[in-house]
Amino acid sequence: MRCVIAGGGTGGHLFPGMAIAEAFIERETGNEVLFIGTERGIEARVLAGGRFPLKMIHAMPIKGRSLTGKLRALWALPKAMTEASAILKEFQPQFVLGVGGYASGPAVLAASLLRMKRAIHEQNVIPGMTNRILKRFSQRIFVSFEETKKHFPERKTVLTGNPIRKEIIASASSREKGDRFTLLVFGGSAGAHRINAALLEALPLLQELRSSLRFIHQTGKEDLDFVSRGYAEKGFEAEVTPFIDEMARCYRRADLVICRSGASTVAELAVCGKASILIPYPYAAHHHQWKNARRLVDLGAARMILDEELKGPSLSESILHLYHHPEEREKMEGAIQRIGCPRAAEEIVDQCYALIGA
Repeated sequence: MRCVIAGGGTGGHLFPGMAIAEAFIERETGNEVLFIGTERGIEARVLAGGRFPLKMIHAMPIKGRSLTGKLRALWALPKAMTEASAILKEFQPQFVLGVGGYASGPAVLAASLLRMKRAIHEQNVIPGMTNRILKRFSQRIFVSFEETKKHFPERKTVLTGNPIRKEIIASASSREKGDRFTLLVFGGSAGAHRINAALLEALPLLQELRSSLRFIHQTGKEDLDFVSRGYAEKGFEAEVTPFIDEMARCYRRADLVICRSGASTVAELAVCGKASILIPYPYAAHHHQWKNARRLVDLGAARMILDEELKGPSLSESILHLYHHPEEREKMEGAIQRIGCPRAAEEIVDQCYALIGA
């Protein structure tokens, strides 16, 4: 059987799609997956020369753009749908799955016009613009949170959780204990300057633990040199990289995670059972990152620092507290594991098989 997975742009959309693709390939010998994305999205780099083929369309974002940008995106939509239709006609998939991001819309709309089976997956509590439009054209809607179901037609909405890549699920059953307390720091697939700067501000306040700490830090391209110099000048051991390709290995090594609170990140933390300090991205649509973090804090599964309160002292205080209170970290790890959904990808594949009557 053949499946098209459309969308991406950010890791929050792409990585759940990759998890579903892995589950679909493993479901039956001979199954094939094709991704549809854009050149400007993270998929252009992550999927380059990888396991899954990728076809590009010229879709553009609408939300968050100027009036001119919105008009340009709407003008480009017919061309993107034509390109998506040509790809679907050539590949002839049994179903098309949109995972969010601006490449998802034209592909699912094209699948609807071609009368192909189609579904969408929503990662966040509050649906994004693309999926709010596509709900009318989709035959199944998969959601990650119970609260999200109220935004979609009940008869075709299924709670599955957020799919996690196979290697990250595998890492949940093992931990690499090193000779130092390891902090994994990242701000999403493109990095986060606010987190990078605050962490460097915190280093002088962590000097008492300098010989006991190790950092694994994903900076994004722009801040790589700045952050690398900061660790070197303060004498801390750090593995600094613009992008982490082997996230599963980093989760296995981490004793504490400092990160944003996007839906995919939260799902990975839950499956891996990681204590975390969450810094919600303040400009996320519908404040969904704050809602994700607030939910974990209420469960006793994480700490939260608001972006506007993120400074060296506030971050170092939380790091020192959790370093000196391992029993609190253990409680956080147990609490977050209880909300993990390691079979989300398989559940979505099962539902798609049912949709096509297989």
